[in-house]
Amino acid sequence: MRTEGLEKAGLMGIRLRPRYLKDVSKVDLQTTIQGEQISVPICIAPTGFHCLAWPDGEMSTARAARAAGVCYITSTYASCSLEDIVAAAPEGLRWYQLYVQPNRQLNKQLIQKVESLGFKALVITVDVPKIGNRRYNVTDLKKSLLLKNLGSPEKGNSVPYLQMTPIDSAICWDDLSWFQSLTRLPIILKGILTKEDAELAVKHNVQGIIVSNHGGRQLDDVPASIDALMEVVAAVKGKIEVYVDGGVRTGNDVLKALALGAKCIFLGRPILWGLAYKGEHGVEEVLNILKNEFHTSMTLTGCRSVAEINRDLIQFSRL
Repeated sequence: MRTEGLEKAGLMGIRLRPRYLKDVSKVDLQTTIQGEQISVPICIAPTGFHCLAWPDGEMSTARAARAAGVCYITSTYASCSLEDIVAAAPEGLRWYQLYVQPNRQLNKQLIQKVESLGFKALVITVDVPKIGNRRYNVTDLKKSLLLKNLGSPEKGNSVPYLQMTPIDSAICWDDLSWFQSLTRLPIILKGILTKEDAELAVKHNVQGIIVSNHGGRQLDDVPASIDALMEVVAAVKGKIEVYVDGGVRTGNDVLKALALGAKCIFLGRPILWGLAYKGEHGVEEVLNILKNEFHTSMTLTGCRSVAEINRDLIQFSRL
């Protein structure tokens, strides 16, 4: 079984311990991430090439995120320009995901651009020093797409044809200080799966971690994100915020992730499914379905606010 198939299995092995006879006539789903309020702890993970799913691509995704009052992490491999994404939803909460490029000047250019455009955090993906064995990738679409945000600084506004641009395999912990020198944005590391790396993240003064196995597409036989979450949360000891992506499909899944210490969850594939179905309205539907299910899950377990969700709600069982 590939890792992506294990995500749901990990969540299915967790049972809920509901508490009753509480006044749950009012249930508040709101929370904050990096000091910014969101309507529900269900946000949009970075995924690339949204124009494959819908003509307006990331612009539609950004509008749906704004309408839902949640955060949208824009990918380095966005198929719309950053300027167009911002213009589509100027009041939306946006973070930017960076695949570190070998060209340091290009990294600097991107970081300065997203900060000037009002993005609120920099998410550095750390689990791709090399592209994994993605056996199911479609390769015959490459000639029809453009990467709008990776033009060479030396060539002005040039836009290269779609290719998985080289990612800097030499990036290491000591390089984080260089990124921190470039921006005042909080830095989030995406792809942490172990307590050792979580401890190093705290040591290097980053502001958050997204526990993720990259949708099971990078390395087989790593833990499901939900299983790694507990280890990472224990390691950071509340010093930085921890988020999770991977395998979340129901309101109960959201509740379980938060009970295990995640500040919020990020959705990848379901967002693309909604986008392909009906553009921004499809994405809104996906978010609303999950939001309503999460409200039900909170109500039926006796949680009147996100702050009341804790480890006492969780029981582990064998499948």
